[in-house]
Amino acid sequence: MRLTTKSRYGTRLMLDLALYGGNQPVPLNVISKRQHISVKYLEHLARKLKQNGLIVSRRGPFGGHRLARPPDEISIGEIVRCLEEKAALTECSETQDTFCQSCNRAGDCLSRWVWVEASIAMFERLNQITLGNLIDGRYDHKVRTGKTGS
Repeated sequence: MRLTTKSRYGTRLMLDLALYGGNQPVPLNVISKRQHISVKYLEHLARKLKQNGLIVSRRGPFGGHRLARPPDEISIGEIVRCLEEKAALTECSETQDTFCQSCNRAGDCLSRWVWVEASIAMFERLNQITLGNLIDGRYDHKVRTGKTGS
């Protein structure tokens, strides 16, 4: 599975609010310029983030958006779950039901548990990383590619 631009851009939106917002609302057109993301797309993301209680909005000439909670209390996992329609790695790993009914092997697929466990592991890790970790540099920024050798 690849996370869509919703998760990537939504995380950038949330980080921008964490870095530049504080207690002041930040207009989306300002974030758009800083992040090089269209205002229309940011509006779509902001609507979902607001519906899920991750941001709050204020209308008017001094309006905009700000985080609903401190950056240390908002995980990347929350953001991804909020913005992606399906956050599991495969259709069959969306639930832990015995019968997934997503493929012609439903009910007797020996590999399904791998995708269920991988989805769980991915979100366990994303839940450990907060916006606060990222903006304060309290995260190991080394990219792990899984490749071996030189």
